[in-house]
Amino acid sequence: MKTEIISIIPVLPSADIARDVAWYQAQAGFNVEFADDMYAGLYRDNIYLHLQWHAGTDDDPLPGGSVIRILVKNIRPIFEEFVERGTVAADKFRANTPWGTNVFGFYDLNGNAVFVMEGAA
Repeated sequence: MKTEIISIIPVLPSADIARDVAWYQAQAGFNVEFADDMYAGLYRDNIYLHLQWHAGTDDDPLPGGSVIRILVKNIRPIFEEFVERGTVAADKFRANTPWGTNVFGFYDLNGNAVFVMEGAA
């Protein structure tokens, strides 16, 4: 069975999740799927956007490399492909996360994080 790529979910840095969730609701028409003070998932129609809090310090800068999440069905074949390519170590697969996903990820040459996930958007 081949992996079906469903969508990409960008994850944007945020200095204040509550403030930014309210702005996306009021100014862009997004709805909240889930949110706490560190991470939020927003949606509008078939568009998903995640916000992740950053401290804005040298150890946790607000600006920096981007993060994307690629939502798929049947994650195992694409994970095995990336392991075979040497992009991801075989022990990097995370099954049944607390937020209901299976996921693995890697960084590109520019330090951008790419996560492939199956499950909750």
